[in-house]
This record gives sequence, structure tokens and C-alpha cells, in this order.
Amino acid sequence: MRAVLCKSYGSPDTLVVEENPSPVAGPGEVVVSVKACGVNFPDVLIIENKYQLKPPLPFSPGSELAGVVKSVGDGVTNARVGDRVLAITGYGAFAEEVKVDAKRLVPIPAGMDFVTAASFGLTYATSDHALRDRGELKAGETLLVLGAAGGVGIAAIEIGKALGARVIACASTDDKLAVCREHGADATINYATEDLRERIKALTDSKGPNVIYDPVGGPYTEPALRSIAWRGRLLVVGFAAGEIPKIPLNLTLLKGCSIVGVFWGDFARREPQHFAQSVDQLGRWFANGQLKPHVSATFPLERAADALKVMATRQVKGKLVLTT
Repeated sequence: MRAVLCKSYGSPDTLVVEENPSPVAGPGEVVVSVKACGVNFPDVLIIENKYQLKPPLPFSPGSELAGVVKSVGDGVTNARVGDRVLAITGYGAFAEEVKVDAKRLVPIPAGMDFVTAASFGLTYATSDHALRDRGELKAGETLLVLGAAGGVGIAAIEIGKALGARVIACASTDDKLAVCREHGADATINYATEDLRERIKALTDSKGPNVIYDPVGGPYTEPALRSIAWRGRLLVVGFAAGEIPKIPLNLTLLKGCSIVGVFWGDFARREPQHFAQSVDQLGRWFANGQLKPHVSATFPLERAADALKVMATRQVKGKLVLTT
């Protein structure tokens, strides 16, 4: 079977596609024949050795996949050969066959194709954990989403609307903001051409957003936090801008607000029952038509490097997906 391999840290051009032996399922494991795998910004960071997860070389990048169970190891009771599943792996998904801990498998919701499934798990599960669990977003509140046209951003817009919030989407181009409106954003801000604080003030009658969803970091976090509502919650999801901002902590005092970390990977590992409940809710929202993953492009597996180059430019709207 073919696999995309990172043999030395570097740019996407350092990746190679090679034939490897098919994996064998051990106790508690399954082997999945991969049909599609999602491409995410951490996949760019992990091959550059800039991500918190640091697998030993050589390894395959790729943190989520969708496919069909090929074989099942001893002791597995939650999966059978032929089941349609998705899995969030952390790394290793960019391959034709992947060995996965059976506990990490999730049945693909009815009516969902493999490409959609490969773009669903990580982004929507992250945003659901962030908004419902960490941010405690309530109906009638205002949600501000930074980097709103990315995979997790669009998921945050849709989940925010499903929860009954008013959603303000922020992105760097007008075409990105058009996608945000297609996915339910009530208002938009182009933070490349508009003053972020002034637009937030105008759109919220100077009250500020109750919850800020921030997967971007860099120069946008502090002005957004300065605009937050009393008792607001700033959700720290990631740092796609590349810079980890340094926040004056007096801002939390002045606004009576909270800065809340969102580490979905450890949440899923430490609280599997809570994670399962999250996935069930996401499946119900998808079945009701409230969640519609946006896949802007697909690439064959052998073009994984090209997909990662596109992702590295941070110009992607929604998700990129590799197909086998």
C-alpha cells in the first residue's frame, strides 16, 4: 500500500510517496482502507517540527480519515469488517491503509460521503468542544469568529447558528466572507481593510461579543479581546497567523472575562464519553441539514505535497481533502 512519508523535517516538497507493507491489526485495533483524508493546518506544522505532537521519523502526516474497516484485531467489539468509519488519528492518515485504535473510530453518519466525512471530524468536533463545552455559548448571545472561512471557522459559524447565537464572521478577503455568509454568518468583518475594533463596536451596539472563537492568534487576538463583552469568553483554538500573542492580563480584569484554552486532542483522549456525546450531537445536526462542510478542493494522495502548500498559504476556504 502507498503512504505519504515525512523522512526529515521540512517543507511539503520533502515528502515522498512510497510503497509500504500493509499494517496488521493488533489487539484493540482495526485496519481501515482509506477512501479520503482531510488536510489541516497542523499537518503543515507537524512536518516542519513546529507542532506540539512530535511523532518519530519517518511518519505519515494526516490527522483525520474516512474509509472502510478492512480487518479487526482481537477484542474489538465496536467495529466489523465493511463498516464505514471516520477516525481522528493525530498523524498517519495520509496512506491507503491505516491502523487505528478501535476506540478512535466513529461511524460515518447516514447520508454522508467519504470526502465529506474526511472533512467533518476534526473541524466540527473541535468547534463543538470549543463552543458548547469550553465557551458555554447560549442562544441569544453573540459569537465572533476569527479566521471564519477556514475549516474550523466555518464549523464554528454553523454550530453557533445551531445553538441560536448571532454570528459575526471575520476574515481577510471579501470572497472568504461571502463563503461565511453562505454558511449562516449574520454579519461579517474584513479585518484586512476594516478597523476590527470599530466594526465590532458598530455591529454589537458597543456591547461586544459574548464569545470569541480564535484559531488565528497573531495581531487579531488583542483587539478582539479589548472588544469583548462583560463576562465574555475568549477561546484560544490555535495560531494560524504564526505568532502566539502576548496578552495584557489587566484586560481580563477590566472586562470580567475569561481566556479559555481549547485542546481538543487531549479532550477526546481524557474524556471519551463526553467526546462520544459531542459526535452524536454533530451527527444529529448534520442529519437535520444544519451542518454542511465546505470542501474547496480535492487532491489525489500522490499530490499531498501540493495540498499542503495550498494549506500553508492560509488561503483555503473550508477544507482540502486527499482521495486514494
